[in-house]
Amino acid sequence: MLFSMTGFGEARGTGPGFAVGIEVRSVNNRHLKVTVRGTDPYPLLEPELEKVVRRFVRRGTLLVHVQVDRQPKPGELRLNTAALRTYLEQLRAACQEAGTPELLPHLAAGALALPGVTPEPGLSGGPPEDEWPVVERTLEQALQRLDAARKEEGRAMANELLLHHRHLTDQLALIRQHLPAVMAEYRGRLLERVRQAVAEAGVTLEPEHLTREVALFADRTDVAEETSRLAAHLDSFAELVRTGAEGAGRRLEFVVQEIGRETNTLGSKAGDVTVSRYVVELKATLEKIRELVQNVE
Repeated sequence: MLFSMTGFGEARGTGPGFAVGIEVRSVNNRHLKVTVRGTDPYPLLEPELEKVVRRFVRRGTLLVHVQVDRQPKPGELRLNTAALRTYLEQLRAACQEAGTPELLPHLAAGALALPGVTPEPGLSGGPPEDEWPVVERTLEQALQRLDAARKEEGRAMANELLLHHRHLTDQLALIRQHLPAVMAEYRGRLLERVRQAVAEAGVTLEPEHLTREVALFADRTDVAEETSRLAAHLDSFAELVRTGAEGAGRRLEFVVQEIGRETNTLGSKAGDVTVSRYVVELKATLEKIRELVQNVE
């Protein structure tokens, strides 16, 4: 089963005197990068949270937001009287300047909600002993939901990749079917040109000379090896998509790169307009595959 590198998961938990809410968002990245934001001290505990993330995710950029709402203890409640006094003085001056002193009681009623007047108690060092297990468990639940979303999107991506694979194999089959006609057409053109040249010059041409020229062209335009390798790479691609083996994203990127290399060689060697059209179709489909594979874990 393929996993997408984009998804979202959230979970909530509670403990004695606190509540935890965690959101996890992921986007594609060649490597794993974890960023933690939210309530102190968890942004400082990013390495510990990343260990939990690595149990579920191998690649991608993840933003983990940890929100912990703690019920303050009586001894932790503090009022910043200096900040409150400054706010009230500024409100009084503003009302007097505007000629609306009657508004001061109404404005002063909301002063406690102003920044810095009632600061939340901070934590120094690590979280309380009873808090970390709840945070870890909640993060695991959020990651499980993230995995479910990534798995669902990966299933849709696998179906689309297999459709593109089928189109590639159909185009390759058409190329193989057309290749014998390329040789016959070249032999016919060469024979007609030789006949015209011989008639104009009044000389004769030995049949083995014509055979040698056709053989040289066949050697230059022989793409049997390229088509065989391309078919093998397409088989490997389909197997990776169907099995979704670990590290499938990186392996798919490599296989797609090899498919592109063989396709380019095939187009340059074939020397035929019809084959070139098939190759253009191969490249267009391959570009769609590249865009999808970049999002596979």
